[in-house]
Amino acid sequence: MKKIVLAGGCFWGVEEFLSRIPGVINTEVGYANGRTENPTYEDVCYKNTYFAEVCKVEYDENKVTLETLLKEYWSIVDPTTLNRQGPDVGSQYRTGIYYTSEEDLPTIIKSKEENQKNYDKKIVTEITPLVNYYKAEEYHQKYLKKNPNGYCHIKL
Repeated sequence: MKKIVLAGGCFWGVEEFLSRIPGVINTEVGYANGRTENPTYEDVCYKNTYFAEVCKVEYDENKVTLETLLKEYWSIVDPTTLNRQGPDVGSQYRTGIYYTSEEDLPTIIKSKEENQKNYDKKIVTEITPLVNYYKAEEYHQKYLKKNPNGYCHIKL
């Protein structure tokens, strides 16, 4: 089982989209790479904690490759927009790829370089190690499964 943490705007749609990929075993939404400990949703939205809303993805690398996951990820984000996806604005909505294994970095960099060919503007997606991660409140987990008509900036 491998793990990658992806930020792509509001985490509800990112989680739902990624959970549908064959080979993805588990998804969980949370907050990553911020400045405080144990943030709440309100902290992330209103207290300048600099956390990103993220989806932690656990996947079976025998069924889906990191390359495939990243290709799918790039298809749902605008990686040239800083701190914004769709109508959602703020640093918590930035795009980011947070890796937990250094061995994944060359694959991530290659994926970004390949994707850059699709844009005139520079890709601003963060690519850094996962520094910290906190699971989001339970009502955020599998939100769009529980609320099928809930808000989502991604076309599902």
